[in-house]
Amino acid sequence: MNTDPDLTASLREPATREAIASAIRDDVLDGNLRPGDRLPEPMLAERFGVSRVPVREALSQLQSEGFVNLERYKGATVSGASRADALEVMQVRRGLEVFGARLAAERLGGDFADDLRLVTESGTRAERSKQHHQVPPLVMRFHSLVAAASGNQELSRTLEHTLRRIAWVFDRNVENRADRCWRDHTAIAGAILDGSPVQAGYLMDEHVKKDEDLVRALL
Repeated sequence: MNTDPDLTASLREPATREAIASAIRDDVLDGNLRPGDRLPEPMLAERFGVSRVPVREALSQLQSEGFVNLERYKGATVSGASRADALEVMQVRRGLEVFGARLAAERLGGDFADDLRLVTESGTRAERSKQHHQVPPLVMRFHSLVAAASGNQELSRTLEHTLRRIAWVFDRNVENRADRCWRDHTAIAGAILDGSPVQAGYLMDEHVKKDEDLVRALL
């Protein structure tokens, strides 16, 4: 009998923190886990075949994204506000990202110009070669770089936290979004590097609106 090597490897290798967080996040978004449901660490550790350490790390990540509540002595439960607040967080993110893109364009990318070029090239290569698993972290890297290129450290810190809360958006429907996503990123980076604040802000606004539409479809 032939065995799929990828499946064999996945069965042999323990789940990572990111994989555990992604699975729980999907269960929440798909309605398999409801607000108030308990998430006992021993049960999750058994489910994913790992120790409690990566489970605890995954739950901490999900807490920062708003999907999980962690209480001392009570453990983890699914947040009642994680889905309802998602769109509001996305709207806050849009204002921050548009402002950041404009500031970054005024500085022509500053010290992060080369990094912006490299990440857009990496994303385009990943999309063309259909390496879709590489796309979400590259998306996060791109948006973090735009914030850093703004030169406004407070904006960068605030946006970094906001992006962590909505990182799950970039994991959904990756195959259908990758090509469009990197066309957007390439255009935004081009406007920033050309020193065109109005265009950079407009393109970022249009780009983030698409993610808001995706959130609406998930709610």
